[in-house]
Amino acid sequence: MANLPTRVKEIGLSEVYRAEKPLVDIVFVHGLNGHAYNTWASKNNGTFWPADLLPEVLGPSHVRILTYGYNANVTAFTDGASKDRLHNHAETLASGLAANRNLRSCSDRPIIFVCHSLGGLVVKRTLIYCRSVNNEKIQHLRSIYVSTYGILFLGTPHNGSDVAKWGALLQNICSAVMPKKFMESSPHLVKALKTNNETLQNINSLFADITSRFHIYFFHETLSSDVKGTRELIVDESSAAPYMEGVERMGIEADHSHMCKFDDEGSPGYEAVAEALLRYSRDAPATIHERWIEEGKARRLMKETIAREMFGNADYVWIVDTEQLGRSAPDLRSIGKPQMLPGPHSPITWKQYEVEEPAEPSVPYSKHF
Repeated sequence: MANLPTRVKEIGLSEVYRAEKPLVDIVFVHGLNGHAYNTWASKNNGTFWPADLLPEVLGPSHVRILTYGYNANVTAFTDGASKDRLHNHAETLASGLAANRNLRSCSDRPIIFVCHSLGGLVVKRTLIYCRSVNNEKIQHLRSIYVSTYGILFLGTPHNGSDVAKWGALLQNICSAVMPKKFMESSPHLVKALKTNNETLQNINSLFADITSRFHIYFFHETLSSDVKGTRELIVDESSAAPYMEGVERMGIEADHSHMCKFDDEGSPGYEAVAEALLRYSRDAPATIHERWIEEGKARRLMKETIAREMFGNADYVWIVDTEQLGRSAPDLRSIGKPQMLPGPHSPITWKQYEVEEPAEPSVPYSKHF
């Protein structure tokens, strides 16, 4: 795609490929000190595999491919404000992706994430945040959680039970992706890595509750990187690909920085990554469609439950527009009309009196543009 490197934004979402009538969104998220384009581009021949290789494989699945860029400097993961910074990244990704999809009337389209290194923690935090959304005014953000089908983690550290080891792990990741001179001249960074890492540990702990909901593939590096003159794995197999029920795992014959760059179709690991994306893209629409049906039922039940709590103890109540109530309710008679609702001794059941709400939209995936 001509001039693609210049069109990919450093901050925010960039569409790098779009099939006719896409059925699935694939979102690439880079890690520490990464870049929305450079993280996925080969240093040998410049191949940008999300746009140069994947479309040929995923053509029949009708996908749309996006990259997400954010300020992934080292302080975003390591300084004393790391909790807020990571949460801000999660909120920004959630809001940006929800807006991008709402503008195209495809908020129920399946999502597959591809993450490198600490970018996987940003995606985890995003899904944790979107799952927790309950307020009806921002319920559109929950669509990211409902629509996510699968995640490919390339070199993401998932085991963080030992806080002391987290510091050493983050230090190694920094050594792999930051200029050597910067690491040698920043002793304060090493201290920060060892003392401000509980946020990352907590993300992994919270994500464990929802792991089974997604199709997940763990990829780990098998080649060592140069760290302070010695060679070692940056994120070893036990952390990048822990054994979990129902989770796929595989090693890629590359070091931490190059495991997310493929020169061509014959590069180590490419076929496994491409096949997983093909399989996920093929299976996701039916599964996510069912999840949205269940989500609709859950939201209706929640509204009915709220209505019961508000009106269930009176034989006669005022039907009101809750949007008009605000924080301090005016006289109900001024904004509503009297109607009969079941009280505690009424023979009328809730099955006979449905809470009225807009019809659930049902847009076939084939009609998304």
